[in-house]
Parts: sequence; C-alpha cells; structure tokens
Amino acid sequence: MFGATMAERAARTIAPMLTRGASRELIVAASGLILLSRFVAVPSAWLVGVLLLVAVGLAALQVLGESDVPGAAAGVPVELLAMPAAAAFAAFGAIRLVPVGVLLVPAIAAAAWLIARTLATETRLLAAPAGPSSADRTAVLVQALVVAFLAFAGIAALVPGGMPEPGSVATPPVGPELALLAAGDAIIAFLLSYRAAALRSSNFRDVAWFALTSAIVVAIGAAALRVMEIPRLLGPALLIVVFFLWDAVHASQPTRRRDPRRIWETLLLLALGIVVAAWSIRLRG
Repeated sequence: MFGATMAERAARTIAPMLTRGASRELIVAASGLILLSRFVAVPSAWLVGVLLLVAVGLAALQVLGESDVPGAAAGVPVELLAMPAAAAFAAFGAIRLVPVGVLLVPAIAAAAWLIARTLATETRLLAAPAGPSSADRTAVLVQALVVAFLAFAGIAALVPGGMPEPGSVATPPVGPELALLAAGDAIIAFLLSYRAAALRSSNFRDVAWFALTSAIVVAIGAAALRVMEIPRLLGPALLIVVFFLWDAVHASQPTRRRDPRRIWETLLLLALGIVVAAWSIRLRG
C-alpha cells in the first residue's frame, strides 16, 4: 500500500510528460515495482530486475501498438522497446544506491519521469513519417547515456564487492561475481547499442553486429575497471566513456565493405578479453 501510494504520487508528478501513446498504468506499475524491489535482498532482487525488464518491454509494445500515431498501424519495431525496458531496469538498479527514507520519494519520481520520457521519445519516433531527424538521434543518444550510467551504477551496487570504496583493501570480485557484473553491463549495452544503431541502419546484420561488439567492449571494460579497484561511481562513469567512444567510432552508416574491419575488431576484442581474464586471475593468486 505504501509503495503503491508513492508510485501514484510519482506518476502524477510526471503526468504532463506522457503522450497519448504512453500509459499511466505502465508508469505506476513499473514505479511501484521499482520501489518495492528496494526492500528485496540482493539474490532475489536480480530476478525482480529481469522480470521488470521483460515486463516493461512487453508493456511498451502494447502501449505503442495501441497508440493512435500513424506508424503504429504498420507494427512496432522491436528496437523501440529497448530504451523503456532498459530505463526501468536502470532505475531498479540505481534505487539501491538511495538510502531507505524520504529520499526514495524524489528517486521514484525521477525513475517514473525517465521511463515516461523514453516512452514519449519512442512514440514520437514511431509517428515520424520521414524517419528520425538529427535532433531525434541526439535525444536517443542522450537518453541512452543517462540510462547506461544509472544501469552500470545499479548493477555494480547489486554485485557483492562491485563498487569498491576509496582505500579499500578488499579482494576484487572474481569468478561468478565478476562474470555477473560484466554480463549485466553487457546486456544493457547490447540493448542501448541496438537502439542507437537502428537509427543509422535498417540492416539487421549491421545493427546486431554493432550491438554485440558494443556489449563485448563494455563487458571487458567493466571487468577491467573493477579489477583496477576504481572507486564508487567513477567506474560506471568511465564505462560510459567507453560506451560513448565505441558508438562514436561506429556512428557512420554501416556498409558491407567493413567486413575486414570486423574481423580485426573481433580479434582485438578476443585478445583484450584474454588479457583482462588473465589479469584478474593473477591478482587473485
């Protein structure tokens, strides 16, 4: 009851931001679940987060599909679901950084606003008759960076030892913990990179390749930064730099002529992955 009341207040706070294609019920339900997840222990919280990500993605499909914008009649592209789903998961993780108390109210309001903002952006893009404009691409990139930072920080908070304190002498997480940290960041990077690449190309192979390589780069970066004991939020912030630079390097329209470059990128990522894995094992020993 307490969680539902706070979620409803948050929904009323961001109500003016909602477009016709967005559902207030989706915002309230997602916000309420995010709030309640704050009181769930970490092992079980991961299940809540995964279910939230999937549920918001499916709900966004229904919301966008039932909207009265012209593009909805032709079907909802799958990439339009990635940002709202990732935003909900990012809020779910970042709420773990907020102490239990009155600060949860503005935190839930901000989470609700973020989900509503991403839904509004995707609704506008679905209705655009001439495709995304330069301003639309910028808006999606900015939202992706905000969501990515919150998600990376939240995932670090969910992993035992994932966010070291300054001067800490604790052993860096290895094995399952480090793999969980890297895998969580990689999944978020894949979703956001797929969304960004879909604005530049309609070729599934090119979009999927960029999203996959971006996920691998972020996973390697997450593991390396944690092994280096980067303290607190500085690690997620540096990971955002990695994510942004990889997107900037591949921002031009993908072409088939880049196939040889893809081979070199794959070999480089494989080598970096081996180096980071060997480094973490050596530090553990």
